[in-house]
Amino acid sequence: MVVELFTSQGCSSCPPADAVLSQLVGRKNVIPLALHVNYWDYIGWTDKFGSQAYTDRQKAYAHAAGSRTIYTPQLIIEGEDRVEGARPLDIAELIQEHGAETTPVALTLARHGDNVQVDASSLKPFAQKVLLELVRYLPEQTVAIERGENAGKTITYRNIVTTWQTIGTWDGAQPISLTAMAQGSQPVVVIVQEPGPGEILAAASLH
Repeated sequence: MVVELFTSQGCSSCPPADAVLSQLVGRKNVIPLALHVNYWDYIGWTDKFGSQAYTDRQKAYAHAAGSRTIYTPQLIIEGEDRVEGARPLDIAELIQEHGAETTPVALTLARHGDNVQVDASSLKPFAQKVLLELVRYLPEQTVAIERGENAGKTITYRNIVTTWQTIGTWDGAQPISLTAMAQGSQPVVVIVQEPGPGEILAAASLH
């Protein structure tokens, strides 16, 4: 299951949530991903991992939920459940609930040099085409923050998303097989997600 944390080096409330995400790294069947937003950069420290693309993704999640408000830290689990990012008990409960669910989608990945082969099948067609998304992330980096709300802190970040791109769409009526470019050593995650963004139906990773 995919756990997305929207965070920022410039947010004083975020380090506890960053620590929670770090604790999820290596947990079986959980893919934790840190998406650094850029809307705190104005207060004196530019997040080197921050991206407008991840701010836009968080805004799209808010819009899909009928809200215009975004904040950090925020966790979104499987594209559905939203929780304040530093509430480990609530997060653990939601992860347990999603872990008990079954999915109609089977997804496998295989690396061939600089390419990743993606194979997926579904027990039934989807009501609308879903997105196949390829994510790359930096496993770990420690940052000494010199200005802003976290000035003077040195924080180790985990699973820092560096790219998030749509590589195809799929109606689920027939199995799909495609190849995507994935150069370099960064781990690869492929996500099958309803548009919106909506529910994440399947995810797989390669290290």
